[in-house]
Amino acid sequence: MRFIPDESEEAIELQHSPLHAQAIIRWRRLKSRLRPDPGRPPRVWLRRHWPGLTTLALAIAATFATDAWLGSCGFRGCPSGAEIRAFRPAQGGRIVDRNGTQIAAMNPVHRVNVPLAKIPAHVRAAFVATEDRRFYEHRGLDWRAVLRAVSRNVGAFGVREGFSTITMQVARNGFVAGQYGRRTFSRKLMELRVARLLESSLTKDQILELYLNVIYLGNGAYGVEAASRDLFGKSVARVDLAEAALLAALPKGPSSYAPRRAPERALRRRNLVLALMAREGYIARDDAARATREPLHVEQDGWRPGDAGDSYALDAVRALVDSVVPASLRETDLTVVTTIDSRAQRAAEAAVARQANALAREGAAWYGARGAGVQGALVAIDPRSGDVVAIVGGREYERGGFNRALLAHRQPGSAFKPFVYAAGLAAGFTPASFVADEPVAVDDGNGRLWRPANYDGTYEGEITLRRALMVSANAATVRLSRAVGEARVVARARENGITSEMRAVPSIALGTLEVTPIELVTAYSPFANGGYRVAPRLVRRVEGPDGTLLWSSEPVLTPVMDPRDAWQVTSMLRSVVDHGTGHAVRDVGVTGPIAGKTGTTNNNADIWFVGYSPTIVAAVWFGYDTPRPLPGGASGGRFAAPAWAEFYERGWRETGTDAWWTPPAGMVSRVIDATTGELASEWCPTTQEEWFKPGTEPTELCREHAPVEEPIQAAVASVGQKIGKALKKIFSF
Repeated sequence: MRFIPDESEEAIELQHSPLHAQAIIRWRRLKSRLRPDPGRPPRVWLRRHWPGLTTLALAIAATFATDAWLGSCGFRGCPSGAEIRAFRPAQGGRIVDRNGTQIAAMNPVHRVNVPLAKIPAHVRAAFVATEDRRFYEHRGLDWRAVLRAVSRNVGAFGVREGFSTITMQVARNGFVAGQYGRRTFSRKLMELRVARLLESSLTKDQILELYLNVIYLGNGAYGVEAASRDLFGKSVARVDLAEAALLAALPKGPSSYAPRRAPERALRRRNLVLALMAREGYIARDDAARATREPLHVEQDGWRPGDAGDSYALDAVRALVDSVVPASLRETDLTVVTTIDSRAQRAAEAAVARQANALAREGAAWYGARGAGVQGALVAIDPRSGDVVAIVGGREYERGGFNRALLAHRQPGSAFKPFVYAAGLAAGFTPASFVADEPVAVDDGNGRLWRPANYDGTYEGEITLRRALMVSANAATVRLSRAVGEARVVARARENGITSEMRAVPSIALGTLEVTPIELVTAYSPFANGGYRVAPRLVRRVEGPDGTLLWSSEPVLTPVMDPRDAWQVTSMLRSVVDHGTGHAVRDVGVTGPIAGKTGTTNNNADIWFVGYSPTIVAAVWFGYDTPRPLPGGASGGRFAAPAWAEFYERGWRETGTDAWWTPPAGMVSRVIDATTGELASEWCPTTQEEWFKPGTEPTELCREHAPVEEPIQAAVASVGQKIGKALKKIFSF
């Protein structure tokens, strides 16, 4: 009898079943190989086996890395179950005006989401039969389709067929495409990963609903509702069998099978869908044959959402939102609450277009065809908050065009003069102070004399500051600027809100710098609101699809002027509208508390009107993009002021009254002679109430007007007053 050791392999085979014995034997052999050999140190063993060990380690590391990459959706984080259940295909978001009325989509998308219950069964069946006939059987990946696609692609030596399921298409269009961009193998893996998450978080009907709303069907339409409106001019709930088949024919190639572009190809594809529906048992063959005989019926004009959202104002809103909202959220359904007033915006666009077209007709008659390219701009803000209520960047809207209201730097001309007078008031002058309106010559600093002339070439001699601003006297304004100092004028404009480059030179008094319309209305706001600089605000807040606040802004008001100076400037500018160069505003019937200033540059290249009430400040500009003289007779009073008046009358609901502009505390009232600036007597023919800062009010009665029964005394007083004015002219500015 042969002795068999207990630890031998033969003994193990006798003691255990064949499979169990083989496992034990293999394990012992492995242990034997790994057991340290006293005659062979570990370093020798490692040196001998390092290639294999390195390969094994790399394989293990790669396996763990791939698993982690897939598990985390490319290390970017997979959508959670809650996020998947909350997902809705974006419809472009909303832009609402200051009153909460929707005025446009944030990102115009031709999509209207509809619940599955409102999509007819034959529409659903058409897509399932064509795109994924085993949709209700698989768990996100159809392995039969995979094998079929691999077989055909290998046989064709290229990509001829895909295997995307409806779930994978939802994953791609709803979650993956935006993060991974172009098609790659890694993106396909992400589609598979997200598809499994979709299948585990949603029911099949929920996935199908998402698919029918997210899929692109050509001509800019996303989803079956938008496509149905685009092709048939009706809701998807009313489409018949043939129309449903045409919708299901489009996902394979929205451009290739577009019925307007390729009707015959679209017809063949539609009939194929009908055949597939019959083969899968969704419809009877007789119904399929009947629908196949129907011709294509497609609307001539495509469908577009009612709020196309084409305006310079909305372009500015979208640009601002893009700068403050993370890129990952821009394509979601944001709600953007703006400061725009819809009614004011429409009125502004109409007013600019009307006056610009009138100027263009004169330009064409004056210069020929090249004279017709007149442009215009308007921007309006609420001086109480800085909220922008209307923006018109050009005569006609051009997508992506130059927004002149925000970006065009043009000379303001006389519209800059209020800052000269504001600086004068701060320096101790009053509206009743006198300034010489006579020809003036100023050294320009280069050894040459600059001789600014009045617009019409006439001069009034000694006049009050109020009248000088009212009639827009150039010579008087230059003298005031010289007396105050151009540096103070620049400082006043800068503090009010002018940010463009300004040089403290004599010509700045007549607006020879360049500013944008938005700068000008910002800088006028302290006049309207009692001395506070405002920061223009276009968007109040941005909310996410679930109402979460993503970004917001608050009004910013900074005190920059003595409220008494601001009130006096406004009082003087009301005279401009009531009796001066801005009277065109009254001529067209505008009533109520209005102040403003016209502006016309020396060569008539730019014409302006900046006007305001207690609740709105608006600037209107007209000119050519490449500066050159406008047709003869063009002026701020003739074209810009009427445009402002039309905008105000048709677009703004004025809730204030004249009492809103009341003199601030710390001022004293006096009735003065309008021509002499002295206290009025009962014999003064023209009087007015004027408000002064204490200590600056006149104290002497008018010496130019006396009782008729005292002719000698009146004559002496008149001669004395004239001599005094002459001496003042010699020894003052």
